[in-house]
Amino acid sequence: MATQGKESLDTVGPERRPARSGVGSEGLPAQNGHAAGVLTERPEVDPAAAALIQPEQAVRLRAVPYAFRNGRLLAAMLDPSDLEAADELSVSAGRPVQRVPIAPDVFSDLLRGVYGTTAAQMAARLGGAGGGEDDLVANLEAVETGDLHRMAEQPSLINLVNLIILEAIRARASDVHIEPFEKKLAVKYRVDGELVEQQPPPKHLQPAITSRIKIMGGMNIAERYAPQDGHITLRFEGRKIDIRVSTVPTLYGESVVMRILDKQAVQLDLATLGMREQDRREMQRLIDLPHGMVLVTGPTGSGKTTTLYAALTKLYDPALKIITIEDPVEYELAGVNQIPVNPKRGLTFASGLRSILRQDPDVIMVGEIRDGETAEIAVRAALTGHLIFSTLHTNTAPSAVGRLLDMGVEPFLLGSVLEGIIGQRLGRRLCPFCRTQIDLPEETRHRLSDAERALFTDGKAYRGAGCDKCDGSGLRGRLGFYEMLIVSGAVREAVSARRSERDLLRVAPASYQPMRRDGLAKAAAGETSVTEVLRATQDAEEGL
Repeated sequence: MATQGKESLDTVGPERRPARSGVGSEGLPAQNGHAAGVLTERPEVDPAAAALIQPEQAVRLRAVPYAFRNGRLLAAMLDPSDLEAADELSVSAGRPVQRVPIAPDVFSDLLRGVYGTTAAQMAARLGGAGGGEDDLVANLEAVETGDLHRMAEQPSLINLVNLIILEAIRARASDVHIEPFEKKLAVKYRVDGELVEQQPPPKHLQPAITSRIKIMGGMNIAERYAPQDGHITLRFEGRKIDIRVSTVPTLYGESVVMRILDKQAVQLDLATLGMREQDRREMQRLIDLPHGMVLVTGPTGSGKTTTLYAALTKLYDPALKIITIEDPVEYELAGVNQIPVNPKRGLTFASGLRSILRQDPDVIMVGEIRDGETAEIAVRAALTGHLIFSTLHTNTAPSAVGRLLDMGVEPFLLGSVLEGIIGQRLGRRLCPFCRTQIDLPEETRHRLSDAERALFTDGKAYRGAGCDKCDGSGLRGRLGFYEMLIVSGAVREAVSARRSERDLLRVAPASYQPMRRDGLAKAAAGETSVTEVLRATQDAEEGL
């Protein structure tokens, strides 16, 4: 099993020299562009000052020299208390340095503006240096383990990998894909659910990039022909970020996927996720229940776990014992006991759930019901006074009933414990900075029912025109399209009688609204586009 690697984008790099006396210890007084000595606006840059260090060094030291004053070099620093970084800067520049604190977002803009420091530009510089003892070869068979270590520890290579991760975080990416092909090494970021290809690094950097990521993730760089999993923990702009790393061997080398788990970037609030007020009230009623089962359904990547996390966050009370079993644990929830599934050591959803029941829990979250054994234990736990939350892979909320019955759960037991089922999809939000109103396209109008067309006042819809804030896509962020089936008395009877999905919908409460209708209402309000709704809900028919 892979060990956990711990890195920091703030500290990776060669060891620094001891502090010297050529470093000024005070910041600047408040003036234009400063607030209590902190740069809150991008300062005017003297090219001669900026040219005193290389872009890679600026990234590593988190410092940008930008002016001269009274014989000193003014350097904007993310961490002005880092004397070692200031000392190295002073030695490289050959003059005393005065440290000036700078806001993180201003520093990122300053760094890119002065040096054009992107992963693509750095990779191009590395790619241009061929030959010599530091040449990075592309023939994977010829690379020895010692060579991999040497290549992966080069300062410029370390900075390149750091920049790939940094730019992914800044772009709000959920995943970074590094894919090897015969003549190309592709780098892609998954942003708002869509893969966006980046400028590729040179192919001959492939073994070094892969090895560097494996070192950071505590993985075995000598093993290149078997899948591996790793974990990177780092700090970025003062917050903790976890990265799950997965590698698999392919025809042209190892494919690497890094899942970025940035808790601060995830909204764990039902309103922010896009749940309408009526559904939020029903959800609040469900999480206030003393016992029963609540399910969230949808395909992979539809945000089911995030919805459950939001529910648990809202539910949390020190007087309650809350335990989860997940595969894997994606985000740490304060005050909640979270158990990661580990099949290699015999810890499955079913065995873990049995053990949880001996821990005197009040609320249990089962990451996913995958088999009849887990389903049966979860149902019986709900019968014995526990509130159970879980997920299922089904297309709609009503179809979850049939899936559990097919797993072998007795209809009368399921009818007794089931309290509510939430179906959901994720769609992309329109960028609020460039959203414009348009006439509902004729081809789209034909795909809607009369009731759906009536949602669009005067036949108007919205689209994103594209701007700098959304990188020209017209889309920024995601929101959920939900349907909530509350198990009323009539629905409970239909479940116990093993009635069809169509029959369940016939007796569903008046509050039930299909997720496609929910999405179209949001499109009519300008939160998303009709195209996004139809794309996301195409496998979930409105009615049956």
